Amino acid sequence: MEREKKIIKTSILGILVNLILVGFKAIIGFIVNSIAIVLDAVNNLTDAISSVVTIVGTKFANKEPDKEHPYGHGRIEYFASVIVSFIVLFAGIIALKESILKIVNPSETDYSIVSLIIVAVAVVVKFVFGRYVKKVGRKVNSQSLVASGEDAFMDSILSLSTLIAGIINYVWHLTIEGYIGVAISIIIIRSAIKILKETLNIMIGQREDKEFTDKIKEKVGSYPEVQGTYDLALHNYGPSKTIADLHIQVRDDMTAQEIHTLTREITVDLFNEFGIFTTIGIYAANDDSEYSEIKQELAKIVQEYKYVKQIHGFYADKKNNKIYFDLIIDFECEDAEELKNRIIRRLESKYSKYKFYVLLDADISD
Repeated sequence: MEREKKIIKTSILGILVNLILVGFKAIIGFIVNSIAIVLDAVNNLTDAISSVVTIVGTKFANKEPDKEHPYGHGRIEYFASVIVSFIVLFAGIIALKESILKIVNPSETDYSIVSLIIVAVAVVVKFVFGRYVKKVGRKVNSQSLVASGEDAFMDSILSLSTLIAGIINYVWHLTIEGYIGVAISIIIIRSAIKILKETLNIMIGQREDKEFTDKIKEKVGSYPEVQGTYDLALHNYGPSKTIADLHIQVRDDMTAQEIHTLTREITVDLFNEFGIFTTIGIYAANDDSEYSEIKQELAKIVQEYKYVKQIHGFYADKKNNKIYFDLIIDFECEDAEELKNRIIRRLESKYSKYKFYVLLDADISD
């Protein structure tokens, strides 16, 4: 609730600031016949619309989980961010079109000291406000606010270019608004594409930050009973809800009660420290010297294949002569299944007594 209030409060402030700027810039733009200032006003109007989208998206995203959406509605915020990105992109394209027309068909402008002062104030306001919104967005982990803050920052640059064009026109009577408008429009379009790409990557599912996953693994590995942490996968269901899956390796002589206590402690600690909900799977490890030769041979074999990134979960079923382990193979490998089978054949040719069961794990996190 606190996060939602912060996002909505910042967005409402953005609407008010942008609507005030729209009014001043539109009036000045028409008075001095400046396409740059009029476009600047239109850009501020799109910012106000973006803030409305952010508010609506946040409201829907904070709806309680229901039967149809048991993981909540947090991902709606990402859709809101996509809409904001398209609004920014649309504004950039319109600005580019009008700027080109200004170059092709230049018209006289009549800047005054008052109009230049108003534009200068707008530059400062948008720059400060953009930094503030972006800071709040990063603090509360709101991609929509980050996008709005980035857009506001770009608006300040656009307004600065308009100010420079106005000063040049006022002092030397040269009209360069169109050329500056083209340059700034390209910057706005690039910024929109960057924000859109970042948001879509989150929605599709991207590789998690190594620094963050290392912290999780370090925390889990701090338990004396844990011999290794593997297969860490983070599932994002919105900025404020992440579900993690991971495996830990423990001694095979631990009791169910001991494992239950251990996994409970780990899940509580991970939630308290990182705010993530965790499901933990178990790898049993037997340190019988009888199988150390096979483990060493396996390690030797996989070193010959550059695409094998890791082996883990090695376990020997003594009663049934079965050996289990997992392989992580690089995504660049064209045929991971064939590589796995090749390794199995080599092991079985040397240790025909055993049957090898190998699971291919995805290279999800570092």
